[in-house]
Amino acid sequence: MALQVGDKAPAIDLVDQNGNKRRSNDLKGKVLVLFFYPKDDTPGCTAEACSFRDNYSVFENLGSEVWGVSGDDDISHRQFAERHGLPYALLSDKDNTLRRAFEVPRTLGMLPSRVTYVIDGQGTIRHIFNNLLDGPAHMREACRVVEEIKKKR
Repeated sequence: MALQVGDKAPAIDLVDQNGNKRRSNDLKGKVLVLFFYPKDDTPGCTAEACSFRDNYSVFENLGSEVWGVSGDDDISHRQFAERHGLPYALLSDKDNTLRRAFEVPRTLGMLPSRVTYVIDGQGTIRHIFNNLLDGPAHMREACRVVEEIKKKR
């Protein structure tokens, strides 16, 4: 059965584009926006990543973190982040361990899907958004949910 809103999120322990370990346990109560995307430098993924970049200060002001995840290695992530000025962590999930832990589906059984999870400060999944074709919609959905969480605090 796939993960659902209200479930505890799997633990995250991966390396980002700069070689830094990123662990969900180190977030100290911050809301995490975790977006899985298919591949660095593809048109849809670039649009999604840049929409998070363009609105990153909103997430920061709400006290949340944004992390992107794909199967690309840290070198590809570093080049992607530098090319597009991405200010947030891109996690390398080369063996798809995290993707499987979050039960991110494949589109048509082959392509990695584009799914965003909003995880509250207690590690509970508060929102799941799955839309392969509209990358920027992931930022809009995540922002809306993070703002709702912030209002309830």
